[in-house]
Amino acid sequence: MIPAGEDSYRTDPNRKRSIFSKVFLGPKFTFYPQAVWILLKNSRKAIKGLYPAEAWADSSFEMMRALENIGASIEITGMNNMKFKGPAVFIANHMSALETQVLPCIIQPVKPVTFVVKESLIHMPVFGPIMRSRDPIVVSRTNPREDLRAVLEQGNEKLRQGQSIIVFPQSTRSSTFNPTEFNTLGIKLALKAQAPVVPIALKTDAWGIGKRIKDFGPIDIRKKIHFAFGEPMIIKSRGAEEHQEIITFIIRKLEQWEKEDVA
Repeated sequence: MIPAGEDSYRTDPNRKRSIFSKVFLGPKFTFYPQAVWILLKNSRKAIKGLYPAEAWADSSFEMMRALENIGASIEITGMNNMKFKGPAVFIANHMSALETQVLPCIIQPVKPVTFVVKESLIHMPVFGPIMRSRDPIVVSRTNPREDLRAVLEQGNEKLRQGQSIIVFPQSTRSSTFNPTEFNTLGIKLALKAQAPVVPIALKTDAWGIGKRIKDFGPIDIRKKIHFAFGEPMIIKSRGAEEHQEIITFIIRKLEQWEKEDVA
């Protein structure tokens, strides 16, 4: 597990890459069997009702280790920004399947958390039982008004009970960040619940989006994986200023990482 009390985490540069990944099959064909096995065994536990939050965090960390085993490099910064009393609304950009798999092991040990997810995810054959076990807020993505009501009502209740919420305001995963597609759903929830917002900027395009099956895209270990937690903020007025601050935070981090990783 990620060491408790640390503000940042970086993959050990001396960590040895799996010989199968390095010599025989390559990252994609050694990572996905590991990932599927992790999901399968935990899906069975979830179906049996034997998959508590602690097990979810553990399996998330297994996924993170599987990425490191094939040579991926992961950097997480600003973790102390979520170490305050009470729940929060985490608002992040959305690049790939990677963040849904790795964020639980970063946040859950600090704050009980769940996601706002589209309905199709809870019906997936393997990942579905895992996601359902976390009692997420489910949205249809076909009726914006109903989705807003579901998030505000259910999210407010979960936050009142001490559970944090992860929101991806983009309509879909994208390797690029378009601020015009970054809605204010998380801001509205935080405003209604009077809960703090913690922005998350992430760069996870090392796990690419597949052409036929979105979750099984190319794996490029040359691309460093980044997570950055921003300072918590309280939403004032209608939240327009804070919404722009989150967008600016994400854009600046993406630009920073692009320069650092090319250098």
